[in-house]
Amino acid sequence: MTAEPVAWRTDGTPHSERFGDIYHTEAGALAQSRHVFLGGCGLPAAWAGQPQWRILETGFGLGLNFLATWAAWRADPARPRLLHFVSIEAWPVAAESLLRAAGAYEELAPLARELAARWHGLLPGFHRLAFDDGRVLLTLCVGEVQPMLRAQRFEAESLYLDGFSPQCNPEMWSPETLKALSRFARQGTLLGTWTYARAVRDALAQNGFQLERRPGLPPKRDCLGARFAPAWTVRRREPLPETVEAPGRCAVIGAGLA
Repeated sequence: MTAEPVAWRTDGTPHSERFGDIYHTEAGALAQSRHVFLGGCGLPAAWAGQPQWRILETGFGLGLNFLATWAAWRADPARPRLLHFVSIEAWPVAAESLLRAAGAYEELAPLARELAARWHGLLPGFHRLAFDDGRVLLTLCVGEVQPMLRAQRFEAESLYLDGFSPQCNPEMWSPETLKALSRFARQGTLLGTWTYARAVRDALAQNGFQLERRPGLPPKRDCLGARFAPAWTVRRREPLPETVEAPGRCAVIGAGLA
């Protein structure tokens, strides 16, 4: 699979020619990750003392939300034993782009080098990357958002919505996609996103999220936080059981094209 090209503006802001949009605000990717996503989901305070914490993200992009979350986990003495970050990305960039994007941030650059060292063979499908002796897991779902969501079943403690803008990438923000995302939320799951688009707010509210208007990161005036708290009883299949211990190992004999 050919890596997605990234265009870099003279001020260092990465730009997607496919979607005609920037990867993060001009105020800086790390500031955006901390304010919009970690802050919008109450992290790291929300995960304190928990055995595990799972985050579902739409739009891995240059990986800076993952790296910022990983860095916050490392720095927190009350961190959960297992951090599992699940992210959906249809167009993975090259490892060199990950390194260039993170290179502006001293605290993220070492983590980006660890990520880049495993960033290969990213064909469509699911890829599990383990870090920090298996205590940090990244499940990268390479493909379009709705098929990737339909193929999974679990509960997320946090939701990061970070696709390109609704005008440029409408499928990522469609009512069908946001309804599918609500199926991963449990009572109290927090959501953070940089967009405050009316259509996004309406779809989230219709699917059980209570919305919070939050100050945006300049030049944006507003961003959005939300809590999953439906007024109705949610009936769904139980998520698949998962251990909080470090992942084990297995041998596959006769894997064919896998």
